[in-house]
Amino acid sequence: MSTEILSRHPAGAGTGPEIMRFLGVTTAQSSIHGLFPRWARALGLPAARLIGQDLPLGSPPEVYRAAVAGLAADPRTRGALITSHKTGVHAAAADLFDELDDHATLCGEISLITKHDGRLRGAARDVVTAGRALRELLAPDHFARTGGHALCLGAGGAGLAIAVMLLHRHTDRPGRLLVSDVLPERLRKVHELAQTLGTPVDVRCDPSGDGLLAGLPAGSLVINATGMGKDRPGSPLGDTAPFPREAVVWELNYRGPLTFLRQAGRQAAERGLRVADGWRYFLHGWADHIGGVYGTSIGEETFARLDTIAHISGES
Repeated sequence: MSTEILSRHPAGAGTGPEIMRFLGVTTAQSSIHGLFPRWARALGLPAARLIGQDLPLGSPPEVYRAAVAGLAADPRTRGALITSHKTGVHAAAADLFDELDDHATLCGEISLITKHDGRLRGAARDVVTAGRALRELLAPDHFARTGGHALCLGAGGAGLAIAVMLLHRHTDRPGRLLVSDVLPERLRKVHELAQTLGTPVDVRCDPSGDGLLAGLPAGSLVINATGMGKDRPGSPLGDTAPFPREAVVWELNYRGPLTFLRQAGRQAAERGLRVADGWRYFLHGWADHIGGVYGTSIGEETFARLDTIAHISGES
């Protein structure tokens, strides 16, 4: 059963399409509830409200369809951000949308829902927002300079989008992209996308994260996109799995037990790892989706202001 959590922000007039919804698993624990009111004021949206709705992982199609239909029917709701249910919403409710963007169709996921002129639109924004976060994390010539490969652990919504983003890179692509997932159909989807995109990158898929990790050269990028360590416990890697030397290790989560992040942290000094959590990815994702819902442009200057607000909020 879903639950709703009001953001810590005055409700405003309570009329008109001023609500943004947040479909996730444990939405009340997200830092966005503290940030959203401050960001809304900075963006000139003082009456905006955020409502979180919790849905269990792997919900049946009728739950996803009901969530989308309810959002579409509510005249106060402008749109929504979706975290852990992106592929589930697309699979169950794609036909309820009037429009889907190219990435939503390509990846089979929906992370952003908007309503404009009576039309319900769905988009997959992880390809864009993950790319922005990765540009901050890697040097422009990282793969060319190090000869490192890229391993994405998890091929669900975020993992698949990141795979597309890496395959789409016009410069400094990894020579090999490796993807692991426990669901064979997700790995087949990665292969299909690589063929559709006609990428020159060698794509290898395997259900074993440890097995793929073992063959990575120094300087590789290793990403945890499984959701493990936040929405469910554990890590996609065993405790004794050695990371490649001088690897860049990216945990997409920023909250929860963060087991994968701690595994990398224990090896960081000995193996020369650079380890990052998902905080910047979180900021880029929410800024982009809020802009999409409310029709507000979030350029570099505006994002810098939101980043400063987030930094100040974190210290308060």
